[in-house]
Amino acid sequence: MKANALAATIYVVDDEISVRDSLEILLESINMKVISFASAETFLDHYQPCENACLLLDVMMPTMSGLELQTIMMERDICLPIIFISGHSGIPESAKAFRAGALHFLEKPFDIDLLKECINEALTKDHLKLQEFIAKRKATLLVQQLTDRERQILLLISQGYANKDIAKELNISTRTVTAIKLSFITCKAMR
Repeated sequence: MKANALAATIYVVDDEISVRDSLEILLESINMKVISFASAETFLDHYQPCENACLLLDVMMPTMSGLELQTIMMERDICLPIIFISGHSGIPESAKAFRAGALHFLEKPFDIDLLKECINEALTKDHLKLQEFIAKRKATLLVQQLTDRERQILLLISQGYANKDIAKELNISTRTVTAIKLSFITCKAMR
């Protein structure tokens, strides 16, 4: 398993206790935190967002199917990578799951090595998504700290204007534009 798996949480939602137990034993043996639920409803009631996680989700469950849970998660903006597991689903279910953003669809009994690969891929995807969110948040905070004039200059820079055109547009000196532009570059380099 990759290093990011050591701090990962794997949610398991499956109505079969034997599947939950075996997945818990397997995943905990490779240093993963596992939180399992017998139903989609219980998962929704107890889910707590955390860094670097994924969901192993059974398709066919008695009261709410995995596909229904996937839809509710999208509505609630719960963005966990999903690996569907199923013992008796076909092409229509897997196609629907993939259209809604599932990462993988494994049929029971599944190959353990393939499951580990799928989990690593899901955790990597979740980690990258988190890093992207953090970078966007930092950029937003930096832009909020700019003065009105700096925002105007940044907007024109992002639209491809040359320094002299920005200066002319805002009725300021080219040296002022260059100095502010340099401060943007320096700030970006320091991140």
